[in-house]
Amino acid sequence: MAKCKFCGKELPVGTGKVLIKNDGKMFYFCSNRCQKNLLKLNRKPRNTKWTEEHQALKKGDKQQA
Repeated sequence: MAKCKFCGKELPVGTGKVLIKNDGKMFYFCSNRCQKNLLKLNRKPRNTKWTEEHQALKKGDKQQA
């Protein structure tokens, strides 16, 4: 199973979008929302509250404090 490049959700087989760049990198996206945030708006997943990466960082900060 693939994971969304932006939000980190697991993608069921046959769903989502795949973007293949000229250098061979493959980006999987679960929705247009994730695709636009990464490619057009140049946002980082760790700074966007609804992504799994941000939640993991937030959870890690609470455990260290």
